[in-house]
Amino acid sequence: MLHPSGGENVASNCGALRTLGEQNMAATDSGEARRFRSTAVHYLAGRPPYPSRLIARVAVLTGLPRGGRVLDLGCGPAQLALAFAVLGADVLAIDPESEMLRVARESAGGTTVRFLHASSADLGPALGHFDLVVMGRSFHWMDRAETLRRLDALIQPGGAVVLFGDRHPAVPDNAWRAAWRDVLGGFRAPGPGHPGEGPDWVRHEAVLLDSAFACVDSVAVIERRQVSVATLVTRALSQSTHNPDSLGARVAALEAEVTQTLESFAVEGMITEVVESYALIATRPEAV
Repeated sequence: MLHPSGGENVASNCGALRTLGEQNMAATDSGEARRFRSTAVHYLAGRPPYPSRLIARVAVLTGLPRGGRVLDLGCGPAQLALAFAVLGADVLAIDPESEMLRVARESAGGTTVRFLHASSADLGPALGHFDLVVMGRSFHWMDRAETLRRLDALIQPGGAVVLFGDRHPAVPDNAWRAAWRDVLGGFRAPGPGHPGEGPDWVRHEAVLLDSAFACVDSVAVIERRQVSVATLVTRALSQSTHNPDSLGARVAALEAEVTQTLESFAVEGMITEVVESYALIATRPEAV
């Protein structure tokens, strides 16, 4: 079991964080970050949510104390940031896409989550120290080895890096996914695809094992859910490879074809899916 560690006074870093955000506003809203600009409004509605019991298990397994500092790195619309804030954590969420942060702030409502326009390249002392750093569907877009090297200087003794993700097991309930993927294949946006698609891709587990956080555990939750056909259309548009900016006038055609294709799998507009949501918990070997 990991042991909890105390957080530092957040207020002491506020000025430095504001300066960092101002310095990096132009730099972060460029290049790879922009491919998510038009997906942001679709992300929360389309992507599978992380189960609350998975979040709770991670908090227990990492020994996260109430009030402990959590960094949501590459936060997107802040699904993880909000989940850990509910548990009483002091959360800082950062993302290189300003539109994602706009959606995240709207979702955060009256919570205490703080947001910063920055990227993994901006990790440094100005952010302070953390008990836990979480990433959901974002680590693959980073220089992974360099990110972990920088995090080693920011994470408290006994702290952890946790990578969240989801997959769809090959079970009968997920038979619709083959047809869904076939449709999306015909609408793929030009340009580079998902970094994990190439034959030379090195899995996250291998990268973690070669880092300071080489003690890796895995925990997962498997759920059967009902999802609407409309949500699966939205899910398609939440992907960087099918972002509305790139699709342009073809958005309507994608929406129509996905809807028509999935009708045979739906009952009163709803489709069953089985989702495995998982977390890779990486700690320094001496912390175990």
